[in-house]
Amino acid sequence: MTPLPGLKAFFSPMLLAALWLASPTQAAAVQEVRIGAAHFPPYTVRPEQGADSGLLPQLAEALNRVQGEYRFVLVPTSIPRRFGDFQQGRTDMAIFENPQWGWQQIPHVAVDMGLEDAEVFVAHQQPGRDQRYFDELRGKRLALFNGYHYAFANFNADPRYLAETYRATLTYSHDSNLFMVQRGRADIALVTRSYLSDFLQRNPQSSSLLMASERVDQVYHHYALLRPNAPISGQAFATLMRKLHDNGELLRIFQPYQITVDPPGDD
Repeated sequence: MTPLPGLKAFFSPMLLAALWLASPTQAAAVQEVRIGAAHFPPYTVRPEQGADSGLLPQLAEALNRVQGEYRFVLVPTSIPRRFGDFQQGRTDMAIFENPQWGWQQIPHVAVDMGLEDAEVFVAHQQPGRDQRYFDELRGKRLALFNGYHYAFANFNADPRYLAETYRATLTYSHDSNLFMVQRGRADIALVTRSYLSDFLQRNPQSSSLLMASERVDQVYHHYALLRPNAPISGQAFATLMRKLHDNGELLRIFQPYQITVDPPGDD
């Protein structure tokens, strides 16, 4: 059988190279970046249950849409376990973090995400009760989230210390803490403005029952913390975050939760 004319030319080295680049091996070149997902509503909600809910999944999707070199995936972890997962390489990044929250001795690269939230005190509204109620915490029953680092307690997250010093009840549910205040089982709960905004949207009847403080316990200036040998560098991640800021994606995701969105940058 006589070969078709030009068949040899058709499979030229240049064309074969182009076909190789378009093959599945090209997809294999995409680098996977594993983000630790710990329960921190509304940023991340029960990641161990496999549900893509919260702001972190939305951010990961936006990061994947804006480029093709990296694929950002979520790896479930927990508030106390996230340090070990990061150090042992099970995760490459910790997001919505602050270097002060126990990371001081762990090697990392910090990237300013340009996102700012704040933790506020919440009490039950009562006649005659005003902002002065939040001036003194000792002697009041606090409802706190187990494992969180609070500024009023000098970032000491030890449950025994919090229970003995601030009569704290520690739970794993901000909803439970706010309902405890609403029902008189606790005097003050601490939540982020973003969480309180989300809670009141889901429970509009609570708007007339709860009073938020003008006093801020701490400002959450959010950082992404990267392992020094992570697949993506701090500078590259900062560039992606700036792209999401410039195309309006960060504003779309975070502004509905009263989270301030500023231009990101690297530390």
